[in-house]
Amino acid sequence: MSKLLEMRERFPQTQIWVDSCAQADLEYGLSLGAVGATTNPVIVSQVLQKELTEWEPAMRTLFDPSRALAEDEAAWKLIEQMGVRGSRALLPVYERSGGTCGKLSMQTNIKYYHDWEKMADQAAYFHSLAPNIQVKMPISAAGLKAFEEATYRGVSVNATVSFSVAQAVALAEAVERGLERRRDEGLDDTGITPVCTIMLGRIDDWLKKVVAQDRLTVMPEALEWAGIAVFKRAYEIFRRRGYRTRLLTAAYRNANHWYQLVGGDVSMTLTANYLRIFDSCGWELKNNMDQPVPQRWLDELMGLKEFRRAYEEDGMTPEEFEYYGAFITCLEGFFKGYETLLQLMRPYQFGRPLDR
Repeated sequence: MSKLLEMRERFPQTQIWVDSCAQADLEYGLSLGAVGATTNPVIVSQVLQKELTEWEPAMRTLFDPSRALAEDEAAWKLIEQMGVRGSRALLPVYERSGGTCGKLSMQTNIKYYHDWEKMADQAAYFHSLAPNIQVKMPISAAGLKAFEEATYRGVSVNATVSFSVAQAVALAEAVERGLERRRDEGLDDTGITPVCTIMLGRIDDWLKKVVAQDRLTVMPEALEWAGIAVFKRAYEIFRRRGYRTRLLTAAYRNANHWYQLVGGDVSMTLTANYLRIFDSCGWELKNNMDQPVPQRWLDELMGLKEFRRAYEEDGMTPEEFEYYGAFITCLEGFFKGYETLLQLMRPYQFGRPLDR
């Protein structure tokens, strides 16, 4: 039996999302019981490379001289079209679940991470494109204001560029404020399904970099548990406080990132590659979410200042979020992904396809 279908049957609270909006990836994920999907600038550029022939007519139309669209305008129109197409694939899941599942996340312009008003306005616009669009924004200090405002406007948000308990808790509180504002005005909030991403592998990546740069002595096995430890700490807090926001995992690096969280009331966004790996995994499925991180590895990690900043609820202030190393490297990756998208589209601006 498919391991992921078995997980859906035994632990229906542990949801699978597809970390892609490519048509083939969505179809494959849906066949394994996926109930959501995510995108970002890197994913969109990767999808365009996979499906370039299919998107060529759209790019030619966008760059038609009669439309006089600037390069950035054309790129965002393409992102919209790709997101709306993906949302249609998930619409049956959305309708069957009564709007609680089946949403596709579209990410706001990463250049706006300091401007909460632009993020909130773009979030509201994306929300208007289809009934099952969720909107991703980074958890920066400005992002917290954007999350509250977008939630107040009825947007289901997906918080990203997130690596710490402090960020997750601050995001959940911002969402609660937005929901309270809606309730105070008698507005319905039943269809709002916020999620907060914690990028497990990027936490591990950052700590490995710190250990190497600072020549620290840490057991290598401990560094493979950092993201899991942060996630489990945030999960315990969210459960205890009853936040509306649901936690979501991303940025996988190994099978343990999946296996240790099976059984949790969480979502997991997986690339097509990891969907295949986990689906054929021979490990016995059991509820691992409630099992603590082995104390010896947690003790090792607590000796690292950069881990404590991510693990402790008061490890960072909102003003410090965007200066955490993992935040910086992730943001740089998103900027590069967007630049790659522009490079792929640019030849069509001049009326010629890419050389193959």
